[in-house]
Amino acid sequence: MVCLGNICRSPLAEGIMRQKIEKYKLNALVDSAGTIANHVGQHPDSRSIANGLKHQVDISSLVARQFTKSDFDKFDLIYVMDASNYKNVIGMARNTEDKKKVNLLLNELYPRTDLEVPDPYFGGDEGFEKVYHLLDLACENLAMNLAKH
Repeated sequence: MVCLGNICRSPLAEGIMRQKIEKYKLNALVDSAGTIANHVGQHPDSRSIANGLKHQVDISSLVARQFTKSDFDKFDLIYVMDASNYKNVIGMARNTEDKKKVNLLLNELYPRTDLEVPDPYFGGDEGFEKVYHLLDLACENLAMNLAKH
């Protein structure tokens, strides 16, 4: 799960997906990262933590890290939150196989639409709530699809 700073959307997506992995008993690993290094080593934004806790998703222990080329080797699927991060991750791809792993997360919910998970950082609590619901629905669809395979 990849967003810009790895403090709002992607850690929440990681926390939600961890619950879906458990719910569907998937043999899967999830992690999150940002495409910029501004917040490396920091915990998620307090508003994202609070929003997660409101929905029984505890992301308070997560620590931001930057996406690296080695992530293409570690993960089969790489989900980004928006077009800007898609461009950044695709720009790091070493080959066609790397590029095939990258997709916008909301394509799991609305296939081939390339809709973006809005960045709630500069908004109010309602933005974080909207993001939670989008991530929850997309992760649920992703988990159900993975469970079928």
